[in-house]
Amino acid sequence: MTTSQQPDASPVCEPSNSRETSVLAPVWVMAGLAFQEARQRWLLWVALLLGVAYLSLFAVGLHFMYRDLTRQMGPALDRLIEPVNFVLMAGLYGVSFMSVMMSVLLSVDTIAGEISSGSIQTLVTKPMRRWQFILGKWLGLAALLSLFTLLLSGGVMAIVYSIARHVPHHPIQGVSLMLLQTLVVLTLSILGGTRLSTLTNGVVVFMLYGLAFVAAWIEQIGAFLRNQTAVNLGIAVSLIMPSEAMWKRAAYVMQPPFLREIGLDATPFGAVSAPSQAMVVYALVYLALALAAALIAFQHRDL
Repeated sequence: MTTSQQPDASPVCEPSNSRETSVLAPVWVMAGLAFQEARQRWLLWVALLLGVAYLSLFAVGLHFMYRDLTRQMGPALDRLIEPVNFVLMAGLYGVSFMSVMMSVLLSVDTIAGEISSGSIQTLVTKPMRRWQFILGKWLGLAALLSLFTLLLSGGVMAIVYSIARHVPHHPIQGVSLMLLQTLVVLTLSILGGTRLSTLTNGVVVFMLYGLAFVAAWIEQIGAFLRNQTAVNLGIAVSLIMPSEAMWKRAAYVMQPPFLREIGLDATPFGAVSAPSQAMVVYALVYLALALAAALIAFQHRDL
């Protein structure tokens, strides 16, 4: 008597994309929570309100300045490009500074504060892993800061174009460098929060930003005086914190070419010695390594 042999059931293989989705799902949840937390604390609304106030003040100031300039110098744009460009770069520098301050204020307490309050215990539990928590926080805050920077920088450029019909050179590249500057500071603040208290983390990040600011000025003054030692010192210190170098690069690429050639961009909002593309690559690597260090440091921290 023969028995019919049933064919073996073929194993069901889970698609790799669904497995990746399940791994990244907690990351997107934490990114959404970062937005929700900013909204509940009124940080998002206050930032938008103050951003509108900044753009309004900038528009009014540019309107009256441009009106007086056209009366004195005539409406020819080639004669007005230098003062208009100066105001444009001043407005973008204000956006750059506010974005950096926002990155620190939003992130300085996001890890250390939850650890000290004990709320981290309810978040970093299975199935969420620690790296998913950190990466989700970083993505949420990075998206929030990117939106803030894009809206304000785009608003400044739109105001200048509507009043003076002036557009900066390479605006996309310039704003991208401003975003990179903000994300570098954000990542360093999150890294510090994995090991330091809120107050200590804030002091460290602000001091490093100040160090980078002074280093950038040493480099610019050294370039203006043709002192290579000062230039090299500024570059060396900028490697510790490449945030201000990204603004200097952004200011350089957005300046009209003739201002670079005759040296009229030697202002607080320009750059005599422009950081090279190698510094941009270094800043990207710096950001990636700082984020990886934050993931590793939080993975081994006792909660």
